[in-house]
Amino acid sequence: MSAALVTGSSRGIGRAIALRFAADGRDVAVNYRTSDEAAEAVAEEVRDRGQEAVAVGADVSEPDAAARLVETAADAFGGLDHVVNNAGIDQHVYTAELDPDDFDRVMDVNVNSAFNVTKAALPHLSGSDDDPSVTNVSSILAHTGAPIECHYAASKGALLSLTRSHAEDFAPDVRVNAIAPGHVETDMTDDRTPEEKREELARIPVDRYGQPEDIADAAAYLRDATFVTGETLNVNGGELMR
Repeated sequence: MSAALVTGSSRGIGRAIALRFAADGRDVAVNYRTSDEAAEAVAEEVRDRGQEAVAVGADVSEPDAAARLVETAADAFGGLDHVVNNAGIDQHVYTAELDPDDFDRVMDVNVNSAFNVTKAALPHLSGSDDDPSVTNVSSILAHTGAPIECHYAASKGALLSLTRSHAEDFAPDVRVNAIAPGHVETDMTDDRTPEEKREELARIPVDRYGQPEDIADAAAYLRDATFVTGETLNVNGGELMR
């Protein structure tokens, strides 16, 4: 039996990763902060794929909540083998109008949560015999920056540094990698205007937005790639080339 914890998995990319892991034979702990019904629906989809599931509400930016989440998942499955730190928030605000509290909140959710969950999970991962791994979901903006969301870009860049540091720290027992998605169609991108979408697509050589399943494929690869650690897998349809 192999078990995974995916944070922020009641929707979007996290949901796709949870379902892909279930399809690959992993039990899954589905984490959410507010969407309990959506999380339970994802858990039921995991069960439909023949795997065990538990939906656990926790604000993983809080260390105690993250620790409780990890222990609940490990108790449910008798251990924990893989962690995907996907929980994140975004906000479009220029620096001149950006409230310091909003900057701190984005860093808390996007960076501190990954640290909190990984630290709490490390004893379980270190005891796993399923080539345990941690995968952090970053963003193309970690490489390019973004004038209207500097705090989001900064948080995703910090995740890449955290990834490399943890990969060195935990080797050879636990592998740690990151995914940096480009533009992916989720409910976080629903507010794009038609003009914004045309401009975005013009920068993507494959001429389409990514889908959550594209990122789930990358997460599955990094979970199973036993000779890969400390790396960032860029999944952006070629956008980073431009």
